[in-house]
Amino acid sequence: MANNRILYVCQEITPYLPENEESLLCRALSQAMQERGNEVRTFMPRYGCINERRNQLHEVIRLSGMNLIIDDNDHQLIIKVASIPSARIQIYFIDNDDYFARKAVMTDENGKAFADNDERMVFYARGVLETVKKLHWSPNIVHCHGWFSAIAPVYLKRVFDDDPVFRDVKIVVSLYNDRFDSPLDAKLRKTIESEGVNDNSLEIIDNPTYENLMRYVMDYADGIVIGSADADAAAVEMARQSGKPMLEYSSPDEDTFFDNYNSFYEKLR
Repeated sequence: MANNRILYVCQEITPYLPENEESLLCRALSQAMQERGNEVRTFMPRYGCINERRNQLHEVIRLSGMNLIIDDNDHQLIIKVASIPSARIQIYFIDNDDYFARKAVMTDENGKAFADNDERMVFYARGVLETVKKLHWSPNIVHCHGWFSAIAPVYLKRVFDDDPVFRDVKIVVSLYNDRFDSPLDAKLRKTIESEGVNDNSLEIIDNPTYENLMRYVMDYADGIVIGSADADAAAVEMARQSGKPMLEYSSPDEDTFFDNYNSFYEKLR
């Protein structure tokens, strides 16, 4: 019998993107928690640089077809899925031609951040939560990895808070060394407000820098994890000052590494 129903909202996962600390952890954590008796669903964006044929992605027709309105424009939500056979886990992909067809992740060939990363982030968060509703699956832990997943906690507490699927959920945010240099588009606050989010702390993201985004999102977290030894120092300091339950960084080589995560989820519940 499963201990928890855990939704992982990830920015990147290997083998679909190159290996780094975050992509490796998201892949390993999904498997480890499932092996410990938890029920797991894992999501990531279907960036255009992911080879669908090699990774055997296929569209889930029954979950696709919804349109999400971002800044008064309709964007089709496409859901794809692939399996990692060695881990016996499935990965769900949020896709859309407007936001994810480009052959890159967050930056263009010159290393410049995409101007619509704010919209892409909002679409991803909405897409994940709408898809979970269609699955008729109710998580009790939602664990967000990477700044691109950062709007999901806001929606959970301000838009989907009365939805029976998410009513009793506990939210975990992991911090990494994934700071972006230039602020996101200043219209981010207006976009989030148009989604039905109305609270005084929105003024934090009038200037949507990495630091302000993470400060804003951590207000909605029930627990915070330091996912990287070199996680952004300012974000880590804010987390420690918040007084929220924290799981400090530990090496994945430690014998108790995954048990620590499992115990942290239990304590939050």
